[in-house]
Amino acid sequence: MQQTWAFLENLFIGSEEVKKELPKESESFLTIDKETKEVLKKGQNEKNILKFCTIDKMLSNLEKIQAELRICEKALNDFLDGKRRSFPRFYFVSMDGLLDILSNGNAPKKINHHMSKIF
Repeated sequence: MQQTWAFLENLFIGSEEVKKELPKESESFLTIDKETKEVLKKGQNEKNILKFCTIDKMLSNLEKIQAELRICEKALNDFLDGKRRSFPRFYFVSMDGLLDILSNGNAPKKINHHMSKIF
């Protein structure tokens, strides 16, 4: 859950393109982000892993967050696949690279380093 959240946090919170194209999921991610940070704070405060894992409703909370993260991840993948279908050369660029290109499409100097992957 933490790895998926960390990856998506950068995209849903840091990318204006994702916020613009996926407003519902971006709004949902803000709730997920808050819940995840609460769990991480509990983990930071409780150094004993056994005690942390047995906190009341921790497992169900983690499963709920993971399910919500999957929904956001699927929406993001569907969005990027649509962009890739529109311009198949985008299949040669990573997810982060593609989002960088889409977010900075009007600033050629910022995306120039991706061009060798596309052409």
